[in-house]
Amino acid sequence: MARFRLSLGPVPMHHQVYLDLRESLDDGTWQPGDRLPPERELARHYGVSLITVRRALGELAQQGRIERTRGRGTFVLRPRLERDIASRASFADEMQERGLDPQTRLISARPESATVSVAAALGLEAGSPTLYLERLRLAGGEPYLLEQVHLPAERFPGLLASDLEHASLYELMAARYGTPVVRAREALEPVLLRTREAALLGQRRGAAALLIEGIAFAADDTAVEFGRTFVRGDRSRYYVERDVERPSWSRPTEVLPRGGGASR
Repeated sequence: MARFRLSLGPVPMHHQVYLDLRESLDDGTWQPGDRLPPERELARHYGVSLITVRRALGELAQQGRIERTRGRGTFVLRPRLERDIASRASFADEMQERGLDPQTRLISARPESATVSVAAALGLEAGSPTLYLERLRLAGGEPYLLEQVHLPAERFPGLLASDLEHASLYELMAARYGTPVVRAREALEPVLLRTREAALLGQRRGAAALLIEGIAFAADDTAVEFGRTFVRGDRSRYYVERDVERPSWSRPTEVLPRGGGASR
């Protein structure tokens, strides 16, 4: 690498190093899976101290762009997929827009009796018949999220015989059963993956993930789906875009001294 010249000015040295390294990641100089040069080599390249390089690498690690492993070095990670949590687009549509081939792998599809928590979410009595679906969603051949869904069995007879790997679940619910989903209430929570979920997502036990737990409602305002979705923390970044209503400010009224005249 040719020696990089840092500029003297208000931008801290470590942030200049960070910006240059980030540009090299963005322009493809280093690809996912590549190992970055050792810290001492980077320090010589930039003409800075090891502490400065480590601070720059720390910023990239916090953003999920690199992974620093003791004894092995620093490796480039795949960029995270940004998703609008308020988007109405399906997972398949979103991945296709990004040029990634979306796939669904059916892990389990079986009838179950509703547990207390599932029954409460779906407005059923405990022990009522439900349908349980577990599907692994992949993007570009890589596991991305794991869906675990409960549906009221009486509302969707014969659903388990459907092609649940290639058909959209919501489209089936709407077209075959006249039950379109019109709204959903979701809660997000950071979790650590247990052994089974981690294995399905290609992660180690205890890896960070995002748990999205939600209830979907039909037009008659009845709950028709209770789902838990585990999203890989190293491959995802959710954001929310919202309108901000600004109050109309009026100029404060000028307060005059008593008597209405200028003070002496």
